Amino acid sequence: MWALLIILLIVWAGLAVFGFVIKGLLWLAVLGIVLFLATLVIGMLRRAGASNK
Repeated sequence: MWALLIILLIVWAGLAVFGFVIKGLLWLAVLGIVLFLATLVIGMLRRAGASNK
């Protein structure tokens, strides 16, 4: 599970960087940042939930 989250974080960060490099794809940068943060939050919530059991 953690491997998948790390892969997703890397992909989202790559999309954000790619979006900032190519000015016309600013929407891709915003999407990459939003997905990166969402994946990070979901991963932390699942980790917190697993440690409570």
